[in-house]
Amino acid sequence: MTAFTGEFKQSSPLTLGVELELQLLSQRDFDLTRAATDLLGSMDYDGRFGEIKLEITESMIEVSTLPRATVDGIASDLDGLRQTLITQCSRNNIAICGGGTHPFHHWPDRRICPGERFDELYSRYGYLAKQFTVFGQHIHVGCTSADEAIWLTQALAPYVPVFIALSASSPYVDGVDTLFQSARLNAVSAFPLSGQCPELKDWAQFVEHFHFLQDCGIVSSIKDLYWDIRPKPEFGTVEIRVCDTPLTIERAAALAALAQSLARHLLRTRPAINTGLQLHVARYNKFQACRYGFDAQISDPLLRKQIGIKDWLGELLDQLSEDARELKCSTWLDLLKVSLAAESNDASWLNEQQARHKNLNDVTHAAALLFASGATDKLGENKQ
Repeated sequence: MTAFTGEFKQSSPLTLGVELELQLLSQRDFDLTRAATDLLGSMDYDGRFGEIKLEITESMIEVSTLPRATVDGIASDLDGLRQTLITQCSRNNIAICGGGTHPFHHWPDRRICPGERFDELYSRYGYLAKQFTVFGQHIHVGCTSADEAIWLTQALAPYVPVFIALSASSPYVDGVDTLFQSARLNAVSAFPLSGQCPELKDWAQFVEHFHFLQDCGIVSSIKDLYWDIRPKPEFGTVEIRVCDTPLTIERAAALAALAQSLARHLLRTRPAINTGLQLHVARYNKFQACRYGFDAQISDPLLRKQIGIKDWLGELLDQLSEDARELKCSTWLDLLKVSLAAESNDASWLNEQQARHKNLNDVTHAAALLFASGATDKLGENKQ
């Protein structure tokens, strides 16, 4: 593992990269299957759309796009990665799907993937490593400087609930309806360095903070910071980490459009940020979004009142229209407006499937068919 030197690799402003953690399923009963190492070992793939790699357990696979200037480029890479995996999985009698959690898998059955970092995580975190068989989307936004990255990390933090509500796709855990829209983040919150970036004025203070944690024996790598949003110095990006993996690549691309448009808007308008005050309500607001999705009530520490996330999000999407036009991603942002108007996200789609099929095996099968189809009519109305 490369030691953190304090250097930040400058990248082109507002470039994007997306990572998706995906579920590998048995075609027999659509439970998770132990297939990742064998799948990658037999794969004939030239990397033209980005990377396909192992995650912490054998029931997961991670894909990551190439750095792209546009959301259209991200969507093209994601579709290429999807088609590559679908083809390879079909040869191995495996199904694949999105979603933030598998609805009914038994976590003790999971097997840790081979690798030094995975072994280290299992040794350090014990059973939490296997329970970390949850699936997220990470969005990278390019920054021109280290100081910009630290500023943007903190400026984006109040919008964490927005990304959660729009991406929520994990209402079921251990065969039980959790009543959460995103139960996945409860597993992430078990790790000691989860949460938000502390109040930091610039990159030098971030480096000082990291080395303090390092000297105390708490971290050895940037990867040990399980923050909701964190700088990624080796990529020259800020990484948004709170999204569940969507059920379709369309929603994944639309979430990337939101991240890019919002980052541009914040960097263009440079609003005053009060990270110290936001930290007082961050955990509550995150819980609200995970539990209630579009029905969440968010606490505004500046106005000292609660606001409905649905109204707040509607206003935000309107505010970002100019930035989306300049970035040529308006059509992607419009998909999120459709989702909001319908009050429909992937969690509600999964709940509808459970109401229809009355068993989670068929729900997971339906999610695999949806991912394989590669198409939706509208983001709020996924094909059945």
